[in-house]
Order: sequence, then structure tokens, then C-alpha cells
Amino acid sequence: MISLYDRVYGSLLGGLIGDAMGAPVEGWNYPDIEAKHNWIDTFDGSGTDDSAVKLIICRALIKHGGHITADELADSFLNNKQYYNLFFIPVRNMLHKLEEKLCLPVDAGYGNMQSSSSAMAISPMGLINACDPRQAALETYEVAGLVHSGPAAFCRDGACVMAAAVAQAMVPGTTVDEIIEASVKYLHPQSSHVMLEHIREVMALARDLNDYKKFREAFYEKHLYSIICDSRETIPLTLALLYLSGGDPEACILNAANFGRDSDTVASMIGAISGAFKGVSGLKRAWVEQIESGGDEQAKLAGQLTELILQRVSAAKRRLELVQAMV
Repeated sequence: MISLYDRVYGSLLGGLIGDAMGAPVEGWNYPDIEAKHNWIDTFDGSGTDDSAVKLIICRALIKHGGHITADELADSFLNNKQYYNLFFIPVRNMLHKLEEKLCLPVDAGYGNMQSSSSAMAISPMGLINACDPRQAALETYEVAGLVHSGPAAFCRDGACVMAAAVAQAMVPGTTVDEIIEASVKYLHPQSSHVMLEHIREVMALARDLNDYKKFREAFYEKHLYSIICDSRETIPLTLALLYLSGGDPEACILNAANFGRDSDTVASMIGAISGAFKGVSGLKRAWVEQIESGGDEQAKLAGQLTELILQRVSAAKRRLELVQAMV
């Protein structure tokens, strides 16, 4: 049995490793990666904006006892402006709106351009709702609106998909198919139709071809967007690669990093899901040791998040007892 802490730690490390491994070839196409590197299987550094935003979300959850809304996350962004230079356009826009008090946090995401900024670092919302993908999607819908809502609401839906996938991946004995099913199960059937349709189409392609290289070629032909971080591209791709990689963290991260396009974000998201699925023991030991040699920040975060999960479970048990007492 994989322990709760191991799954949380595995998700944090998997996301960080994927981010760092995919970063050097972000924006590249896979033929260029093959020509220069053949196959990327090492990493350096501590990640990009994906990991910085994830840290901001973790700090918000820790400060507020495991429960946050757009307001608490907005406060965390304002208190962590040292990462500003890493932020992509939608996150910067949101931050400037908040600083100038142009809008309320719940409205800050309206009108922002499409990107993966809502989804790329949302895994802590899945972890804090371990084994409850419905609640993960519900809480994420509120939080992700800080960066995306309105015309680009499909990016918000993408964040819900990723959070629900992580929450389901925490379930002991779950399968890759169950993770993918749970990731979309709690989206709005009509309001989320854009994201749902793209995921269905790309997953059908992955299942039909059932081969990484054939899928990669076909995906490049029909499913690319002008902006590489468009969540209509990255979210379906992440789920498809999870399926094609069998949920194995090493295969997931390597396949995502070598896919090209928004490689750091896709590798980070799939690393977080597969790390929660298989735990830290499912990651390549040399990768884990490389991260741990740089300090124990991720281990500390994993410990704090694990404690928050247990506190939330305890509160749920108390509610159950109260309800049962009235039956």
C-alpha cells in the first residue's frame, strides 16, 4: 500500500521534475528535439512558472487550513510577487488588476487570454481533496476563476480536469482509465462542452492508435493551436499521454518532455498526476535524489499538505457522526 504522504510527495516531485525536464525544449517541435537531443532524459534547475505558481497555491492552502477561494489565492499571489518575472501574461494581468483594485478576485480572470496558467499548477487542489475528484473539481472551479473565466472559461475547465485527475489518482487501487473518467465526470455538461469535446476527440485518437509515436505525429497534424499553451491543446494531450504511458511516472514525464510544444507544462501536469498515482517510489530514484540534494522544501510541503488532508478527513468524519446521530 502506498502511503498518503508518499502519494503527496510523489505528486509534488513528479510535477517539479516534469517542469524542469520539459523547460529547455519548451516551444520546440519534436523533430527538432530528436535532431538535437535524440531523447531527453535528464533535467537541471528547479522548474519554471508552473512550479512557482504551484508553490503559491500550496502556501495559500497551508495558511488557510486547507480551504481557499479566489480571495485567499489572490492574497497569496500578492504576497509572492518575487516570482512576477516568471509569470505568463494572464497571471500578470490578473495581478495588475488586483493591485490597482480594478476588480474583485472572483472577476479577475474575465477577459484573460487562453493559456494553461489555471491548470498547470493546480495539482495541490487535487491533493487536498484526495480521493474526492468531485470536490476537487468543485473547489478548483472557484479558485481557477482568478486567472480564467468568461470567454476563456475552457481554461478554467481544464484546471478542474487536472485537479480531479490528481484526486482520483490518490485512490488506492484505481486505474488509469478511472483517472481519465473521473477527470471529466464533474465538468458542466453544456457549459464545459469545449473542453469535453476536445478531450473526447484526442482520447479517441490515442486509444485508436495506441502508440506514442503514431499518436504524436497525428496530434501534430490536427490538434495544435497557434498558442502552444492553449489549454485546448495541453489538457487533452496530458490525459492522452497518461493513457499511452500506462500511468508510469517515468514514462509519463519522458514522453511529455520529448513531445515538444508546451513541454514543461504538460510534463509537469502529467508528473503530478502519475506521481500521485504511483507515489514517490514510482519515480526514478536518481531523479528524486537530484531534487532532494537541493534541499527538503518539497518534503516539508508534502508533510504540511498531508496534515491538512488528514484534518479535512477528520472534519468530514465529524460531520458524518452528526448526521448519523440524527438518523
